[in-house]
Amino acid sequence: MTGSVEEVFQEAGCTGQLCVQTLDGSREVALDADRPVVSASVVKVSIALTAETQMADGRLDPRRRVLLPAGPDRSPGPVGFALYEDDVEVSARDLTVAMLTLSDNPATDALLDLVGVDAVNEHIAGLGLTGSVVVADEAAIVDSIGRDAGFAGWRDLIAWLEAPHPRPEKDAVAERVYANATALVPELTTRTTARETATLLRLIWTDEAGPAPACARVRTLMARQLTRHRLAAGFASPVTVAAKSGGLIGVVRNEVGVISFPEEKYVAAVFTQTPGGAEAGADDRAVNAAIGRAAAVAVGELREGR
Repeated sequence: MTGSVEEVFQEAGCTGQLCVQTLDGSREVALDADRPVVSASVVKVSIALTAETQMADGRLDPRRRVLLPAGPDRSPGPVGFALYEDDVEVSARDLTVAMLTLSDNPATDALLDLVGVDAVNEHIAGLGLTGSVVVADEAAIVDSIGRDAGFAGWRDLIAWLEAPHPRPEKDAVAERVYANATALVPELTTRTTARETATLLRLIWTDEAGPAPACARVRTLMARQLTRHRLAAGFASPVTVAAKSGGLIGVVRNEVGVISFPEEKYVAAVFTQTPGGAEAGADDRAVNAAIGRAAAVAVGELREGR
């Protein structure tokens, strides 16, 4: 069946890592599941868990007001507060809502600033997940892409790409982006593995990753994620999916989550990569759909063997 999962990725024009497990962890279907991968926004599950744990045990006031100032210092992103033109004030606990449902980057970085990168790493390592590491906030990682391409940062790179330049010059810059971006090298950026992420989800769904209220809050918000074209696309009602997606500059596309049948649940962690630069051309829709199909193939094997 592993070959069937691999064929799903091949047909979509991507490589992939997958780990799908029963909720008790007794059985799994895995493909390259211990290889380090770029977390992208999947890391927001770990950040949410740590923040909700601090709120549950009294270290962080969930009603604490947090100001997200307007201007160039706000973390870039395609949705949510990143698009707001004015100052935003929000509670700490509502930052978690924006982070997990919309994958909001300013909310993520504000929450990470409150709890601390070290606290997230300590929490996750304390669960035995030593291959899952946060190296910096979203703004710093995105900014590094611009710097690695020879610009002052991300915004300068985007401004240059949006300005009129001869096509060969734009192609050359794009090649530098994909060739030099340390954000695409797992060992140099925020990273995890498919198996460790699947384990983290199991621990959250069984209240073993932190205080029960913290785990419940993460589960509830993941169930409300707006993205429905990856894992959720592989399953039909009455099956439900609670998930967190992630992606980076058209190369990394990930989604992790819990697939709930009426009688049982399965955790799934799926990470994919496609070529960038001159070799780019992957069908975004095909790769997104492959994430759901690969998970469905793996779940199907587990259900056949129960």
